[in-house]
Amino acid sequence: MIRRPPRSTLFPYTTLFRSGGTILHEAHLDLETFCLDRELRRIKQRLTTTVSEQIYNGFWFAPECEFVRQAIALSQQRVVGTVTVKIYKGKAQAIARTSPHSLYNQELVSMDVQGDYDPIDAGGFIRINAIRLREHQRIEQEIASRQIAL
Repeated sequence: MIRRPPRSTLFPYTTLFRSGGTILHEAHLDLETFCLDRELRRIKQRLTTTVSEQIYNGFWFAPECEFVRQAIALSQQRVVGTVTVKIYKGKAQAIARTSPHSLYNQELVSMDVQGDYDPIDAGGFIRINAIRLREHQRIEQEIASRQIAL
């Protein structure tokens, strides 16, 4: 018969493990916000819920679960970087981040620099959505040119 140690003995280890996992999860979500656009993050969030339901129901080896896991893995290809996390009173807060695949573009967000955004664009949602797609294409081209240079 296998004896388990009392629950009180395991408490410090499980608490430490959960805290580390929470810190990593918080850092990863922050990096996703930096590397993935809004629509891709929404789809990934829905897929995460779907795969957790499938796993809960015992469908780990089902083709639909494999499909969803591969889609989530595909969404994570560009989530690469470094996150600085501040830990204080049981909370983890990302305070700095860097990534070679960052979607942040100073020209788009600055009021001082004339970027691609024209206030007239507010009249049509298609043009507004095209801004994020052009930015996605710019990132793809940068990545492709870096890979060719290697």
